[in-house]
Amino acid sequence: MPTKSTSSVTIAAVGDVNEDAIRSAHERGDMQEAVRRGLDIYQVEVYSFLCARLRSEADAHEVFSQLTEDIVRGITKFAWRASFRTWLYTLARNAAVRFETARAQHAKRHDPISQVSDPIAVERSRTRPYLRTDVKDRFAALRESLSPEEQSLLVLRIDRDLSWDEVARIMYDGDEADDEELQRHTTNLRQRFRQLKIRLEEWAKSEGLGD
Repeated sequence: MPTKSTSSVTIAAVGDVNEDAIRSAHERGDMQEAVRRGLDIYQVEVYSFLCARLRSEADAHEVFSQLTEDIVRGITKFAWRASFRTWLYTLARNAAVRFETARAQHAKRHDPISQVSDPIAVERSRTRPYLRTDVKDRFAALRESLSPEEQSLLVLRIDRDLSWDEVARIMYDGDEADDEELQRHTTNLRQRFRQLKIRLEEWAKSEGLGD
């Protein structure tokens, strides 16, 4: 227990130092240095977040390129209502959503009639993909069967260990949320997270992967 506490304090301290360095560059007007420091510190974890959400390194690379442009355009207006890390994840999620929306619209315009006219076949291809994997890959496949938003929620809350306030800010759709709206969104995300954990546990048990 003491070891965990010490480790948490150390991680928090490192995060504070990183954020302080970025903020210092930002406050003295050196936006290029603020962006450089921010990407040096966070680009690997944000890129892996995009890979998990998009399930494609090529797509993640394309979205990350757009993300860097969004950072450069938005850095002067960044008001530090949250950490730079949280802001970066917010931009990454927004860029991913734009990419997914554009891809879906393109696919809808160009899908052959034969593919669109068989909803049962489409649904079969989307659901329970983990049933087509070996047992050793089931846990990973279970997670891959989640929606992009569910995947993002797991990564941000479990893999990145972000607070619920940070997760809510990142996954909020729309303009800057006030405190009351953010609290409502946090409550909804907590509920979705609990339901998601139950679903994953049930899937694992049904496949004989539980204890």
